[in-house]
Amino acid sequence: MQIQIISVGKLKEKYLTQGIAEYAKRLAPYAKLTLVEVADEKAPEQLSASEEQQVKAKEGERILSHIKQDTYVIAMAIEGEMWTSEQLAKHVEELGTYGKSQIAFVIGGSLGLADEVMRRANMKLSFGRITYPHQLLRLVLTEQVYRVFKIVRGEPYHK
Repeated sequence: MQIQIISVGKLKEKYLTQGIAEYAKRLAPYAKLTLVEVADEKAPEQLSASEEQQVKAKEGERILSHIKQDTYVIAMAIEGEMWTSEQLAKHVEELGTYGKSQIAFVIGGSLGLADEVMRRANMKLSFGRITYPHQLLRLVLTEQVYRVFKIVRGEPYHK
């Protein structure tokens, strides 16, 4: 299975890059993981609603350019479905069974995801109703993808 994590912005914090690298290494025997960073759109702190839409649209174009037509897209969105790790594992396993071996998880920038990306998504997933910094969400998501494959294989995972 091929897993992509497409995210907006450059990850700078060493502790996050080290954590992601650790889970990517652990995931290697189960799936091919590709981490894609797209540039965030530079914008002033205070934006009008239309300016926000323009920023998200530009970031969205960059995201969509990395998604193949047959890829199953999971948008990380606060308003998405909240599943347990076991539910996500079952879903990923079913996708593989039915020929969807390319999955892309998409994480937006500080303003969220563009409408075009949300429309392209096959599902929207939430890790809760609280807001995570998008850089931290990358680490949490990478750990959860690893956990999914441990569950699918019926292998123990340390608590």
